[in-house]
Amino acid sequence: MEFPGLGEHCSERTCKQLDFLPLKCDACEEVFCKDHIRYNDHKCSSAYKKNVQVPVCPLCNAPIPVQKGEIPDIVVGAHMDKDCKYNPAQQKQRIFTNKCLKPGCKRKEMMKVVCEQCGGNFCIKHRHPLDHDCKGSSHPTSKA
Repeated sequence: MEFPGLGEHCSERTCKQLDFLPLKCDACEEVFCKDHIRYNDHKCSSAYKKNVQVPVCPLCNAPIPVQKGEIPDIVVGAHMDKDCKYNPAQQKQRIFTNKCLKPGCKRKEMMKVVCEQCGGNFCIKHRHPLDHDCKGSSHPTSKA
């Protein structure tokens, strides 16, 4: 028993196989068998529309637009030489920048630890009002 309306023939000139589960190329929209569906297998003339990769600058992580026919390595190299916004000093920013205001203490903290009474910035060890001789509006009655 035949099913004349079932399946399609592969569009590859050398194949023409009747395939019951044909696949349509998303670039050229022709029908192919499983052996010829990849762009290179059927020498797709429209593959450049779908097979697009955008290179990324290794320094600043910005996508670099590449025109058709240009070599990505050369375009990225030109970007790194001229337009790159990479700043090596930016990577070495200090994390511990909040210096303790207690006289004689040289500790620095990553986050600000502000006293609610005097508004000063202190390290973890001197954060409580009694630990830094607070001169704020009200004095606590006990150590926290």
